[in-house]
Amino acid sequence: MRRLMLLRHAKSEWSQAGGGDHERPLNSRGRDAAPKIGAYIVEAKIVPDLVLCSTAERTRQTCELVTAAFSRPPKIRFEDELYLAEPEAIIGLVRETPGKVQTLMVIGHNPGIHQAATDLTGGGKAEAREMLAAKFPTAALAVIDFDASDWSDIGPHAGKLDRFITPRLLAEES
Repeated sequence: MRRLMLLRHAKSEWSQAGGGDHERPLNSRGRDAAPKIGAYIVEAKIVPDLVLCSTAERTRQTCELVTAAFSRPPKIRFEDELYLAEPEAIIGLVRETPGKVQTLMVIGHNPGIHQAATDLTGGGKAEAREMLAAKFPTAALAVIDFDASDWSDIGPHAGKLDRFITPRLLAEES
């Protein structure tokens, strides 16, 4: 089995004087939400073996805050290709993942991360699938399981959505 975790970056600043989109940092809401997602990942015992992260400032900060909760941080690769990537590019990078990696996390941007999640999901928990179909908010996490021996074997609608977690959902549970 292969497990793919798709994480949208946490909430970022929109009014950044002099900086471009790539340099936008997280805002206070984002800096608050990302560690909660990290704590959830630890509590659920789904810590990834490898993280692929966009090079944008907001995704890098999200990655740092999420993985800070892990007792043993996974290997992290920053990928220029993931910056505002189309779903095909995201899925392409996933398919190139080494076979020794069982659980992979990708941290990216909408709309690509949302579309990749819906393109790869063909089954799973109905309530989670309905939430995923509706929207993919900042700091949301889709966990998709594949009955595949290698990452190159994954394809459209082959995954089962195990869970879809949002900061709002975590706040309601606490």
